[in-house]
Amino acid sequence: MDLVRHLECFVAVAEESHFGRAAARLGMAQPPLSQRVQRLERELGVRLFERTSRQVRITEAGTLLLAEARQVLSRTESFLAAARRVRDGETGLLRAALPPDLSGETVAALLADFGDRHAGLELELHELSTAQQLDRLAAHDLDVGVVHHPCDVTGLELGPVLRREMGVLLPAGAAAAALDEVPLPALSGRDLILFPRTAAPALYDELLTTCARGGFTPAAVRHGQGASFVKGLVLSSGAVALCPRDAAPPGQGDEEADVVWRPLTGGAPALRHSAAWPKGRGDAAVQAFAEAATHALRTAAGAVPDVPSRPLHLRPASEYWL
Repeated sequence: MDLVRHLECFVAVAEESHFGRAAARLGMAQPPLSQRVQRLERELGVRLFERTSRQVRITEAGTLLLAEARQVLSRTESFLAAARRVRDGETGLLRAALPPDLSGETVAALLADFGDRHAGLELELHELSTAQQLDRLAAHDLDVGVVHHPCDVTGLELGPVLRREMGVLLPAGAAAAALDEVPLPALSGRDLILFPRTAAPALYDELLTTCARGGFTPAAVRHGQGASFVKGLVLSSGAVALCPRDAAPPGQGDEEADVVWRPLTGGAPALRHSAAWPKGRGDAAVQAFAEAATHALRTAAGAVPDVPSRPLHLRPASEYWL
């Protein structure tokens, strides 16, 4: 028995005191309505209405059950409304991830924008490399992320691809630090600090290739990700690091700073990002996160739309792990 529908019939007849008017209110014929009420009475073992040829009168038992029936219907509607919000991504849990190179200002801007769009949604945010995000997206342990390109995008849908131009972080006493813009060949002979290759193998290789084409082949490649650790490597070893302006350590623009950031010239490398999520799973919450990420990257990180000259699809993510 469809209890909810039967209770709707019971309440309609009780409120209208007439089977014909109740049937019209429910958009159904009178005989099926009468049959539903009779079946409900049999199931409950209670007579709900006294019927005559001229009128329908609710019984004392029916009166006692009417308030309960209304509460059940009210809770049912509340339940269905909650289910619709979950279906449409307006409530529940969204598992999302961001790469480690985003600045605190960019992350804060994203969270504020997303909170405005979906205040009732719980956001579980992780800091994960592109390789880690691809792995979790494939396993459906992550709903949406922001990945670096190039990477394998098989089975994924993407938001707009944005580009952040990279500059160089170098010791304040380096000769190149006196330049407003640093040509790549001016870095020759220095070690280069990059993120570990396993974090985004294709991007790692692309950055080294771009540097080599521009005239800079590092003496050695060192690995680091945390801003303080990278700064320490720059200061202690005279190495240089590639990063966008917004990801440079704070205070490096001061006159007394010990490290400085300068834009690069001569085919400088860039970071390309986009939101990514499994195909067919882009509900309203995922779309809101993707839009918030795109907006934050453009406004807080200075990213611009990318005009791709290379395909975004490369070898499977499983081949990235060394």
